[in-house]
Amino acid sequence: MFIRWIIGKLLSYDDSRLNSEIAGIKFENPIGLAAGFDYDGQLINILPSVGFGFQTIGTVTDQSYDGNPKPMLGRLPMSRSLLVNKGFKNSGMSLILENLKGVKFDHVVGISIGKTNARKSTMTQVEAVQDILSAFKKVKASPVPFSYCELNISCPNLSGDVTFYEPIKLEQLLSAITELNIIRPIFIKMPITLSDDGTTALLDIIVKFSIAGVIIGNLHKNRQDPMLITEEVTKCGDGSFSGKPAEKRSNELIRLAYSQYGRKLIIIGCGGVFTAEDAYKKIKLGASLIQLITGMVYMGPSQIGIINRGLVKLLERDGYKNIIDAIGASTVRLST
Repeated sequence: MFIRWIIGKLLSYDDSRLNSEIAGIKFENPIGLAAGFDYDGQLINILPSVGFGFQTIGTVTDQSYDGNPKPMLGRLPMSRSLLVNKGFKNSGMSLILENLKGVKFDHVVGISIGKTNARKSTMTQVEAVQDILSAFKKVKASPVPFSYCELNISCPNLSGDVTFYEPIKLEQLLSAITELNIIRPIFIKMPITLSDDGTTALLDIIVKFSIAGVIIGNLHKNRQDPMLITEEVTKCGDGSFSGKPAEKRSNELIRLAYSQYGRKLIIIGCGGVFTAEDAYKKIKLGASLIQLITGMVYMGPSQIGIINRGLVKLLERDGYKNIIDAIGASTVRLST
């Protein structure tokens, strides 16, 4: 406890102007740890010390998976990116919930839920829906005090032919989840690989249901992206890219989602956040909260406090009294 207190004093930064209430949840600041770092929920009471306002564990699946063939991670420092190919590596929902039973959270914690992966997956679409439902049922029945759930439909590193990128298939999944009467807010982790029309088609489905919001977005697949340095990419194995290569498309889709659905959906921005300016741009485009991993990996855990401190300075510069006031300031929100 004392070590955590010391770390918190050295690294974290608190300011009431960063406080907000989103989907009925009170956040001390808008910077959160994305799913994909603490996938078994082993760092829950350590990470608040570095200044995160919230974190998501997982992605957790109903059954365990030991991960895709190694290497599952790689650094592309010149591209400011990570090659990611874990494929939902985790210990399985039942064991993770059992390990967290009785743990008291010091900050806002959510859980990301996805389809069980396998190296030679033969799971059908119907079986995938039932697999996801089983995981949600276990979370619902568990006493572990998660504040929210994420539904990850967008991991590009899974085996098999299951997809929720087709509107009818996403609708079938959300209809089934709705019948569970989950009382926690649910956020959907979106792909950034679809076209504007493809993204809009999925959002049109999502707003039909009691979904709190969307996370925009997941990993980038385009190896010809100009943000990627060719000499680094040629050395890479299988996987998709986080960090700066994901930033541009993430920002474009945040603007799109906020302009068309900002009155119905909360948006969490994810992709390429290294600095306060990166986070603030997403917020002004329409994101109410921010998630990151790669920025912390490259800049170090002290960067979380630096980002929060920088956000306050940006709010002061622009004359905003609270971070809520800056949400969507750069985007025209339509009436829908």
